[in-house]
Amino acid sequence: MKATDVRALSADQRQEELLKLKKEQFNLRFQVATGQLENTARFRAIRRDIARLKTIMRETRAAEAAK
Repeated sequence: MKATDVRALSADQRQEELLKLKKEQFNLRFQVATGQLENTARFRAIRRDIARLKTIMRETRAAEAAK
């Protein structure tokens, strides 16, 4: 997910997307523990998407507070 895509989402949609990504990350952790994870790059991509979402959410909160 690109930053422009995240910025186009509403606050509620961002929160839902964050929850969805955290659930997927949780499932990937179990796959790593059981040795079933096939696509190891997905773990890194999920982690970065979560960070990207949190960063943009923080930026929008800061912009609203500055108004």
